[in-house]
Amino acid sequence: MITIRRTSLLLAAGFALAAGMAQAETLTVFVSPQQRPDVMRLAFDRFEAAHPGTKVAIQTGGTTSELQGAYLNTVMSAKDTTLDVFMLDIIRPAQFAAANWTVPLNDQVGDVGALMKRYLPAYAEADMVEGKLTALPGFADVMLLYYRKDLLEKYGQKVPTTWAELQASAKIIQAGEKNPELQGLSFQAAAIEGTVCTFLLPYWSQGKNLVQDGRLTWDRDAALKSFALWTDMVASGVAPRNSAEIATETTRKDFQAGKAAFAVLWSYGWSQFQGPESAVKDKVGVAVLPAVTGGQTASCIGGWQWGVSAYSTHKAESIALIRFMSSPEISKFLAVQASLMPVFPEVYEDKDVLAAVPFFGSVLPVVNSAHARPVTPRYNEVSDIIRTQTNAVLAGAATAADAATQMEARLRRVLK
Repeated sequence: MITIRRTSLLLAAGFALAAGMAQAETLTVFVSPQQRPDVMRLAFDRFEAAHPGTKVAIQTGGTTSELQGAYLNTVMSAKDTTLDVFMLDIIRPAQFAAANWTVPLNDQVGDVGALMKRYLPAYAEADMVEGKLTALPGFADVMLLYYRKDLLEKYGQKVPTTWAELQASAKIIQAGEKNPELQGLSFQAAAIEGTVCTFLLPYWSQGKNLVQDGRLTWDRDAALKSFALWTDMVASGVAPRNSAEIATETTRKDFQAGKAAFAVLWSYGWSQFQGPESAVKDKVGVAVLPAVTGGQTASCIGGWQWGVSAYSTHKAESIALIRFMSSPEISKFLAVQASLMPVFPEVYEDKDVLAAVPFFGSVLPVVNSAHARPVTPRYNEVSDIIRTQTNAVLAGAATAADAATQMEARLRRVLK
């Protein structure tokens, strides 16, 4: 009698456990290795604790924005149900909305207008496509100038406000250090998404805009001066001869290893530079990017958005996840733990955030004034044109004049 009762209890417990397991949902989230999946995991753990019936699995891939985009294009074109949630570069919401690859969120978030007013304007605008809320802001980003405080102090150099000043200071530091491995400046010129910004920084700094209301506003002279700024950095020895091979992570690793006096890089580099394995810990300063002589400072806005796949079989749970991840609490958590820039203005004033990332106290105006890359459903083509031609110039495979001609002709065909 006792044996039968114990057996019944064990069977009942087993059925209850099986029922609980059957009810649990697992969401698969795609993030890049650059988006600190280790820290995202900690944030997902918080979500799981608040939603016991849902588990989150991370899928990583693609070390650059274009590789991530290519992978997501393949998955979404196949109407694959594998992914539930993904992070989108700020350049992609319009493309994904046009292809109907994301779940419109208008009916899922209440008062859309009131919600989006809480975010930084650039991200609220990027995620609203023809009246549809396509994604929710995850974290902001902007290109910044990192510099070695110790080396500038050693050689009596001030933080440069123009590219010409940076070039002159870099030469002085390189000559003084007598270290053949020390780069004066590291920037991205490989055929990657960051190189679109490389081309546009001096172009914008001259007061020019590449695209206005979806139409090309080309200025050949500004394009030639943009190419000239970067090729002169290489020719003068300030930037390495293999600059055409340098990608975002190359710059980050080189600066972190103490192999560069200056670096143009996104904000995520800060936490890496302060890590225990960094050769430049406590030696790094951050400033706005220099301007061309006689021009104005200009930066390139980045940032990542949380989107829900239109082919997810767990849409309700996925929407709950991205709303959790796109909250002031998680924005603060990502800032403190990974120096990922907040998408809420008030988080920049949080004392814990400022203690962890002091330069956030002065970076908000940079984010609000930074330029967005062309917003168009055909952005993939625009990006390919700009980065491949810029890369060709820095690699010595094309003259600046020929690259400018090719870039204009191809952009006119895309941006009619």
